Amino acid sequence: MTGYDAGRLRTPYKADRLLVGPSGEPGAFDALFVDCPFVCSDGGEYLMTYVGFDGTGYQTALSRSRDLTTWTPGEVVFPRDPAHPYRRYNAALTSIVRDNRLGSCGQVAWLDGQAVGTYHAYPEPGMETGAAIIGFVVSDDLRTWADTGSVLRPQDGGGWERGGLYKSWLLRHDGLYYCFYNAKNRTYDGWREQIGYAVSPDLRRWERPSPLPVVPNGGQGAFDERFASDPCVLRDGDWWVMFYFGLSFDGHAREGYAVSRDLRTWEKGSEILVDVGPPGSVDDTYAHKPAVVAREGRLHHFYTAVRRAEPYLVGEHRMTEHRGVGAAWA
Repeated sequence: MTGYDAGRLRTPYKADRLLVGPSGEPGAFDALFVDCPFVCSDGGEYLMTYVGFDGTGYQTALSRSRDLTTWTPGEVVFPRDPAHPYRRYNAALTSIVRDNRLGSCGQVAWLDGQAVGTYHAYPEPGMETGAAIIGFVVSDDLRTWADTGSVLRPQDGGGWERGGLYKSWLLRHDGLYYCFYNAKNRTYDGWREQIGYAVSPDLRRWERPSPLPVVPNGGQGAFDERFASDPCVLRDGDWWVMFYFGLSFDGHAREGYAVSRDLRTWEKGSEILVDVGPPGSVDDTYAHKPAVVAREGRLHHFYTAVRRAEPYLVGEHRMTEHRGVGAAWA
Protein backbone atom coordinates (compact mmCIF):
# COMPACT_ATOMS: atom_id res chain seq x y z
CA MET A 1 0.00 0.00 0.00
CA THR A 2 1.73 3.13 -1.24
CA GLY A 3 2.43 5.56 1.56
CA TYR A 4 0.19 4.08 4.24
CA ASP A 5 1.42 2.20 7.32
CA ALA A 6 -0.95 -0.71 7.98
CA GLY A 7 0.72 -1.29 11.33
CA ARG A 8 -1.51 1.46 12.71
CA LEU A 9 -4.53 -0.79 12.11
CA ARG A 10 -3.34 -4.04 13.66
CA THR A 11 -5.21 -5.48 16.65
CA PRO A 12 -3.54 -8.87 17.21
CA TYR A 13 -4.89 -9.63 20.70
CA LYS A 14 -8.30 -11.27 20.75
CA ALA A 15 -10.84 -11.77 23.49
CA ASP A 16 -11.38 -15.49 24.06
CA ARG A 17 -15.11 -15.04 24.63
CA LEU A 18 -18.07 -13.16 23.23
CA LEU A 19 -18.43 -9.73 24.81
CA VAL A 20 -22.11 -9.72 23.93
CA GLY A 21 -23.96 -12.94 23.16
CA PRO A 22 -27.50 -14.14 22.54
CA SER A 23 -29.81 -14.57 25.51
CA GLY A 24 -31.18 -17.94 24.42
CA GLU A 25 -34.52 -16.93 25.93
CA PRO A 26 -37.40 -17.75 23.54
CA GLY A 27 -39.32 -14.60 22.72
CA ALA A 28 -36.52 -12.20 23.67
CA PHE A 29 -35.29 -9.80 20.96
CA ASP A 30 -31.85 -11.48 21.09
CA ALA A 31 -33.02 -15.05 21.61
CA LEU A 32 -31.16 -16.62 18.68
CA PHE A 33 -28.14 -14.39 18.05
CA VAL A 34 -26.70 -10.89 18.14
CA ASP A 35 -25.01 -9.17 15.22
CA CYS A 36 -23.73 -5.93 13.65
CA PRO A 37 -21.97 -4.03 16.48
CA PHE A 38 -21.40 -0.29 16.27
CA VAL A 39 -19.32 1.41 18.98
CA CYS A 40 -19.09 5.09 19.91
CA SER A 41 -19.04 7.18 23.10
CA ASP A 42 -20.92 10.00 24.76
CA GLY A 43 -20.26 11.86 27.98
CA GLY A 44 -17.26 9.69 28.89
CA GLU A 45 -19.17 6.44 28.47
CA TYR A 46 -18.78 3.94 25.66
CA LEU A 47 -21.90 2.86 23.81
CA MET A 48 -22.59 -0.13 21.59
CA THR A 49 -25.58 -0.64 19.37
CA TYR A 50 -26.15 -4.15 18.08
CA VAL A 51 -29.00 -6.07 16.53
CA GLY A 52 -30.74 -9.06 18.01
CA PHE A 53 -32.59 -11.75 16.08
CA ASP A 54 -35.60 -13.55 17.49
CA GLY A 55 -36.67 -15.60 14.47
CA THR A 56 -38.87 -12.86 12.99
CA GLY A 57 -36.28 -10.19 12.27
CA TYR A 58 -33.78 -7.69 13.60
CA GLN A 59 -34.27 -5.15 16.39
CA THR A 60 -31.57 -2.87 17.77
CA ALA A 61 -30.35 -2.57 21.35
CA LEU A 62 -28.06 -0.11 23.14
CA SER A 63 -25.45 -1.26 25.68
CA ARG A 64 -23.01 0.75 27.80
CA SER A 65 -19.47 0.26 29.07
CA ARG A 66 -16.71 2.11 30.92
CA ASP A 67 -13.87 -0.14 29.80
CA LEU A 68 -14.92 -1.60 26.41
CA THR A 69 -14.88 -5.06 28.00
CA THR A 70 -17.89 -5.33 30.31
CA TRP A 71 -21.19 -4.29 28.73
CA THR A 72 -24.60 -3.73 30.28
CA PRO A 73 -27.59 -5.79 29.12
CA GLY A 74 -28.93 -4.33 25.90
CA GLU A 75 -31.97 -2.06 25.96
CA VAL A 76 -34.03 -2.15 22.75
CA VAL A 77 -33.99 1.39 21.35
CA PHE A 78 -34.95 0.74 17.72
CA PRO A 79 -37.75 -1.84 17.65
CA ARG A 80 -39.90 -3.21 14.89
CA ASP A 81 -42.97 -1.14 14.08
CA PRO A 82 -45.97 -2.87 12.47
CA ALA A 83 -47.25 0.51 11.26
CA HIS A 84 -43.98 1.63 9.64
CA PRO A 85 -43.64 1.43 5.83
CA TYR A 86 -40.23 -0.30 6.08
CA ARG A 87 -39.72 -1.55 9.64
CA ARG A 88 -42.62 -3.93 10.03
CA TYR A 89 -40.30 -6.92 10.49
CA ASN A 90 -36.79 -5.48 10.84
CA ALA A 91 -35.10 -2.45 12.38
CA ALA A 92 -31.30 -2.65 12.20
CA LEU A 93 -29.66 0.63 13.30
CA THR A 94 -26.06 0.21 12.18
CA SER A 95 -24.22 3.50 12.71
CA ILE A 96 -24.44 6.94 14.29
CA VAL A 97 -22.46 9.96 13.08
CA ARG A 98 -19.45 10.23 15.40
CA ASP A 99 -15.94 11.66 15.66
CA ASN A 100 -14.31 10.42 12.46
CA ARG A 101 -10.77 10.14 13.79
CA LEU A 102 -9.23 6.67 13.90
CA GLY A 103 -7.60 7.13 17.30
CA SER A 104 -10.59 8.75 18.99
CA CYS A 105 -13.15 7.43 21.45
CA GLY A 106 -15.82 7.97 18.81
CA GLN A 107 -17.76 10.74 20.53
CA VAL A 108 -21.28 11.05 19.09
CA ALA A 109 -21.54 14.13 16.86
CA TRP A 110 -24.48 16.14 18.20
CA LEU A 111 -25.66 18.20 15.22
CA ASP A 112 -28.04 20.97 16.30
CA GLY A 113 -28.73 18.91 19.40
CA GLN A 114 -29.49 15.71 17.52
CA ALA A 115 -27.67 12.46 16.82
CA VAL A 116 -28.01 11.13 13.27
CA GLY A 117 -28.14 7.43 12.45
CA THR A 118 -28.65 5.04 9.58
CA TYR A 119 -30.47 1.71 9.45
CA HIS A 120 -31.49 -1.02 7.07
CA ALA A 121 -34.69 -3.04 7.01
CA TYR A 122 -35.83 -6.12 5.12
CA PRO A 123 -39.40 -6.29 3.81
CA GLU A 124 -40.21 -9.85 4.91
CA PRO A 125 -39.93 -11.86 8.13
CA GLY A 126 -36.95 -14.16 8.57
CA MET A 127 -33.20 -13.86 8.39
CA GLU A 128 -32.44 -10.98 5.98
CA THR A 129 -35.33 -11.89 3.70
CA GLY A 130 -36.09 -9.75 0.67
CA ALA A 131 -34.42 -6.68 -0.82
CA ALA A 132 -33.59 -4.27 2.02
CA ILE A 133 -33.62 -0.46 1.99
CA ILE A 134 -31.45 1.99 3.94
CA GLY A 135 -33.09 4.75 5.98
CA PHE A 136 -31.96 7.69 8.11
CA VAL A 137 -33.08 8.74 11.58
CA VAL A 138 -32.41 11.38 14.24
CA SER A 139 -32.58 11.34 18.04
CA ASP A 140 -32.10 13.76 20.92
CA ASP A 141 -31.43 11.03 23.51
CA LEU A 142 -30.08 7.96 21.61
CA ARG A 143 -33.11 5.97 22.80
CA THR A 144 -35.93 7.21 20.58
CA TRP A 145 -35.47 7.75 16.86
CA ALA A 146 -37.47 9.59 14.18
CA ASP A 147 -37.19 9.21 10.41
CA THR A 148 -35.74 12.02 8.32
CA GLY A 149 -38.02 11.01 5.47
CA SER A 150 -35.46 9.73 2.95
CA VAL A 151 -34.37 6.21 2.01
CA LEU A 152 -31.95 4.54 -0.38
CA ARG A 153 -33.66 1.87 -2.48
CA PRO A 154 -31.94 -0.93 -4.39
CA GLN A 155 -33.94 -0.27 -7.54
CA ASP A 156 -32.50 3.25 -7.77
CA GLY A 157 -28.90 2.06 -7.95
CA GLY A 158 -26.71 0.14 -10.36
CA GLY A 159 -27.16 -3.47 -11.36
CA TRP A 160 -24.64 -4.58 -8.73
CA GLU A 161 -27.02 -3.41 -5.93
CA ARG A 162 -30.44 -4.33 -7.27
CA GLY A 163 -30.74 -7.37 -4.99
CA GLY A 164 -30.87 -5.29 -1.79
CA LEU A 165 -28.85 -2.99 0.45
CA TYR A 166 -26.99 -4.05 3.56
CA LYS A 167 -25.27 -2.59 6.61
CA SER A 168 -24.37 1.10 6.23
CA TRP A 169 -21.89 3.53 7.80
CA LEU A 170 -22.79 7.21 8.00
CA LEU A 171 -20.26 10.02 8.43
CA ARG A 172 -20.15 13.79 8.00
CA HIS A 173 -17.24 15.59 6.34
CA ASP A 174 -16.88 19.07 4.84
CA GLY A 175 -20.60 19.77 5.12
CA LEU A 176 -21.72 16.54 3.41
CA TYR A 177 -23.09 13.24 4.67
CA TYR A 178 -21.50 10.13 3.23
CA CYS A 179 -23.35 6.84 3.50
CA PHE A 180 -21.18 3.81 2.71
CA TYR A 181 -22.93 0.46 2.37
CA ASN A 182 -22.68 -2.95 0.78
CA ALA A 183 -25.26 -4.36 -1.57
CA LYS A 184 -25.97 -7.56 -3.46
CA ASN A 185 -26.54 -8.13 -7.15
CA ARG A 186 -29.47 -10.49 -6.67
CA THR A 187 -31.87 -11.01 -3.80
CA TYR A 188 -31.62 -14.79 -3.56
CA ASP A 189 -29.26 -17.64 -4.45
CA GLY A 190 -25.56 -17.14 -4.96
CA TRP A 191 -25.32 -13.37 -4.84
CA ARG A 192 -22.19 -11.26 -4.51
CA GLU A 193 -21.78 -8.22 -2.26
CA GLN A 194 -19.76 -5.09 -2.96
CA ILE A 195 -19.40 -1.62 -1.41
CA GLY A 196 -20.72 1.68 -2.74
CA TYR A 197 -21.72 5.04 -1.31
CA ALA A 198 -24.20 7.90 -1.52
CA VAL A 199 -23.76 11.59 -0.66
CA SER A 200 -26.22 14.16 0.70
CA PRO A 201 -26.06 17.79 1.88
CA ASP A 202 -29.12 17.44 4.12
CA LEU A 203 -30.07 13.76 4.73
CA ARG A 204 -32.97 14.14 2.28
CA ARG A 205 -31.47 14.51 -1.19
CA TRP A 206 -29.12 11.61 -1.95
CA GLU A 207 -26.87 11.05 -4.93
CA ARG A 208 -24.88 7.94 -5.81
CA PRO A 209 -21.77 9.50 -7.39
CA SER A 210 -20.57 6.23 -8.93
CA PRO A 211 -22.67 3.69 -10.83
CA LEU A 212 -20.12 1.04 -9.85
CA PRO A 213 -18.93 -0.23 -6.46
CA VAL A 214 -15.96 1.65 -5.02
CA VAL A 215 -14.69 -1.49 -3.26
CA PRO A 216 -15.48 -4.40 -5.59
CA ASN A 217 -14.95 -8.11 -5.12
CA GLY A 218 -11.39 -9.37 -5.33
CA GLY A 219 -10.06 -11.80 -7.89
CA GLN A 220 -10.05 -15.57 -7.74
CA GLY A 221 -8.66 -16.78 -4.42
CA ALA A 222 -8.88 -13.37 -2.75
CA PHE A 223 -10.27 -13.14 0.77
CA ASP A 224 -13.10 -10.95 -0.62
CA GLU A 225 -13.75 -12.79 -3.89
CA ARG A 226 -17.46 -13.28 -3.06
CA PHE A 227 -18.28 -10.52 -0.54
CA ALA A 228 -16.67 -7.13 0.10
CA SER A 229 -19.00 -5.92 2.83
CA ASP A 230 -19.92 -3.82 5.88
CA PRO A 231 -17.69 -0.72 5.71
CA CYS A 232 -16.46 1.15 8.80
CA VAL A 233 -14.83 4.39 7.62
CA LEU A 234 -12.48 6.48 9.82
CA ARG A 235 -9.89 9.18 9.21
CA ASP A 236 -6.20 8.71 9.91
CA GLY A 237 -4.41 11.99 9.24
CA ASP A 238 -4.55 12.64 5.50
CA TRP A 239 -5.92 9.15 4.84
CA TRP A 240 -9.34 7.62 5.12
CA VAL A 241 -9.38 3.99 6.21
CA MET A 242 -12.22 1.62 5.43
CA PHE A 243 -12.37 -1.52 7.54
CA TYR A 244 -14.51 -4.14 5.82
CA PHE A 245 -14.97 -7.88 5.71
CA GLY A 246 -14.41 -10.26 2.86
CA LEU A 247 -15.99 -13.66 2.24
CA SER A 248 -14.16 -16.12 0.07
CA PHE A 249 -15.27 -19.38 -1.43
CA ASP A 250 -13.51 -21.25 1.39
CA GLY A 251 -16.57 -20.37 3.51
CA HIS A 252 -14.80 -18.01 5.93
CA ALA A 253 -15.21 -14.27 6.50
CA ARG A 254 -12.25 -12.12 7.53
CA GLU A 255 -11.55 -8.43 8.13
CA GLY A 256 -9.44 -6.37 5.74
CA TYR A 257 -9.13 -2.72 4.80
CA ALA A 258 -8.87 -0.16 2.01
CA VAL A 259 -7.56 3.43 2.05
CA SER A 260 -8.45 6.65 0.26
CA ARG A 261 -7.40 10.29 0.12
CA ASP A 262 -10.79 11.63 -0.95
CA LEU A 263 -13.52 9.16 0.17
CA ARG A 264 -14.21 8.41 -3.50
CA THR A 265 -11.32 6.35 -4.83
CA TRP A 266 -10.20 3.40 -2.72
CA GLU A 267 -7.18 1.11 -2.80
CA LYS A 268 -7.30 -2.22 -0.99
CA GLY A 269 -4.65 -3.23 1.49
CA SER A 270 -2.99 -6.63 1.24
CA GLU A 271 -3.19 -7.55 4.93
CA ILE A 272 -5.85 -9.45 6.86
CA LEU A 273 -6.50 -7.48 10.05
CA VAL A 274 -8.69 -9.98 11.90
CA ASP A 275 -8.67 -13.60 10.77
CA VAL A 276 -10.86 -16.49 11.84
CA GLY A 277 -9.67 -18.43 14.86
CA PRO A 278 -8.83 -22.12 15.31
CA PRO A 279 -11.57 -24.77 15.49
CA GLY A 280 -13.71 -24.32 18.58
CA SER A 281 -12.88 -20.65 19.06
CA VAL A 282 -15.64 -18.02 19.13
CA ASP A 283 -14.80 -16.98 15.56
CA ASP A 284 -13.77 -20.21 13.87
CA THR A 285 -16.14 -19.54 10.95
CA TYR A 286 -16.60 -15.77 10.58
CA ALA A 287 -14.74 -12.71 11.92
CA HIS A 288 -16.69 -9.94 10.22
CA LYS A 289 -18.75 -6.71 10.39
CA PRO A 290 -16.18 -4.31 11.88
CA ALA A 291 -16.64 -1.46 14.37
CA VAL A 292 -13.46 0.30 15.50
CA VAL A 293 -12.92 2.72 18.39
CA ALA A 294 -9.99 3.71 20.60
CA ARG A 295 -9.47 3.92 24.34
CA GLU A 296 -6.49 5.95 25.49
CA GLY A 297 -5.14 5.78 21.95
CA ARG A 298 -5.33 1.98 21.69
CA LEU A 299 -7.55 0.55 18.95
CA HIS A 300 -10.35 -1.86 19.81
CA HIS A 301 -11.77 -3.71 16.83
CA PHE A 302 -15.25 -5.13 17.48
CA TYR A 303 -16.79 -7.61 15.08
CA THR A 304 -19.41 -10.31 14.73
CA ALA A 305 -17.85 -13.62 15.73
CA VAL A 306 -19.41 -16.87 14.53
CA ARG A 307 -18.52 -20.46 15.30
CA ARG A 308 -20.11 -23.66 14.15
CA ALA A 309 -22.06 -25.69 16.68
CA GLU A 310 -23.77 -29.02 16.96
CA PRO A 311 -27.50 -28.48 16.34
CA TYR A 312 -29.42 -27.22 19.36
CA LEU A 313 -32.87 -25.78 19.95
CA VAL A 314 -33.93 -22.34 21.16
CA GLY A 315 -37.66 -22.70 21.51
CA GLU A 316 -38.75 -24.04 18.13
CA HIS A 317 -35.66 -22.77 16.32
CA ARG A 318 -32.89 -25.18 15.34
CA MET A 319 -29.51 -23.50 15.56
CA THR A 320 -26.21 -24.66 14.03
CA GLU A 321 -23.95 -21.75 15.03
CA HIS A 322 -23.19 -19.35 17.86
CA ARG A 323 -23.14 -15.69 16.81
CA GLY A 324 -22.22 -12.69 18.96
CA VAL A 325 -19.86 -9.76 19.39
CA GLY A 326 -16.14 -10.43 19.62
CA ALA A 327 -13.23 -8.02 19.97
CA ALA A 328 -9.53 -7.63 19.21
CA TRP A 329 -7.21 -4.86 20.34
CA ALA A 330 -3.81 -3.33 19.75
